[in-house]
Amino acid sequence: MAGEPQADCLFCKIVAGDVPATVVHETETTLAFRDINPQAPTHVLVIPRAHYADAAALTDAEPTVAADVVRAAGRVAEQEGAVESGYRIVFNTGAGAGQTVFHAHAHVLAGRGLNWPPG
Repeated sequence: MAGEPQADCLFCKIVAGDVPATVVHETETTLAFRDINPQAPTHVLVIPRAHYADAAALTDAEPTVAADVVRAAGRVAEQEGAVESGYRIVFNTGAGAGQTVFHAHAHVLAGRGLNWPPG
């Protein structure tokens, strides 16, 4: 069921404290932690504490929580000192777009050139 923890979901296990993560920011509805395979000097994942498969599902079901994820991503960028130089917030949706954990999450990337289009 959407919103409920999924036993086979890595990010649900992180939220539950069953899998360790380097948490850098948290709110009542979100959790932000360092990516274990960083693609930039700053690479933090921001997730809703509730399980939704992707950003679209989250936004459909809980638009205020989706806004909380984006707000938390901005706070992470501030904490990481990335606001002045710039940062990117990325939501991958579906395996073909690079989503490997099917729990909605935003990547906060900064600390290197992030020219568009990504490659």
